[in-house]
Amino acid sequence: MKVLGVIPARFSSTRFPGKPLVDIQGKSMIRRVYEQALKAKGLDKVVVATDDERIAEELKSFGAEYIMTGTEHQSGTDRCAEVARQLPGFEVLINIQGDEPFIDPAQIDLLVSCFTDPKVQLATLIKEIHTQAELFNHNLPKVVLNAKKEAVYFSRQTIPYLRNTEKENWLQAHLFYKHIGIYGYTAPVLQEITQLPPSSLEIAESLEQLRWVENGYAIQTRVTDFETIAIDTPEDLKKILGA
Repeated sequence: MKVLGVIPARFSSTRFPGKPLVDIQGKSMIRRVYEQALKAKGLDKVVVATDDERIAEELKSFGAEYIMTGTEHQSGTDRCAEVARQLPGFEVLINIQGDEPFIDPAQIDLLVSCFTDPKVQLATLIKEIHTQAELFNHNLPKVVLNAKKEAVYFSRQTIPYLRNTEKENWLQAHLFYKHIGIYGYTAPVLQEITQLPPSSLEIAESLEQLRWVENGYAIQTRVTDFETIAIDTPEDLKKILGA
């Protein structure tokens, strides 16, 4: 099984323009993500997918492999699909978030391990929720699973709703999971899901993976214990740097 790691990186961002190029202790964010991805044992190749020459110049400066993609893509998944068409021959693609400069390579390998089961078409990571702040944070997607550890639904609301339990006791009464935004796809299914029109659930929650669920695709999950640190805003960067 040949596995390609793809790091989508775009310059334009509503909350943090130029985010891939910000300096984090002497290295750009995109460089840190790339170097962490190279440490993953389950990847045969790692490339950055970008549509911006400024990012491409930074990638050239430290010898990273990259693919120039179109500017019309609405998501990292769409960008990964174009890369798959440009680089055929990989059975599985892993979509690595470009705003997690300290991603643990073991997380990538954990996701790759899902595809040792030939029935798995899509996969992602989840993590147990241990705090009230996370449990009721509407910016943090939650996920509920079936008996096969496949994702049944994702929501920004707290799910499931524990009808007969006071909210302050929910964490003691039930095991809740949050979604970690790294995805794996088999190459054929990646092309299929990017041809699907936006779904009603996806639009309602603003979560692209609901398009796949609504169209009947199973999303296998694995539980990670590692806490990912995503940088979505300049304030997030300041927190990481201790400013």
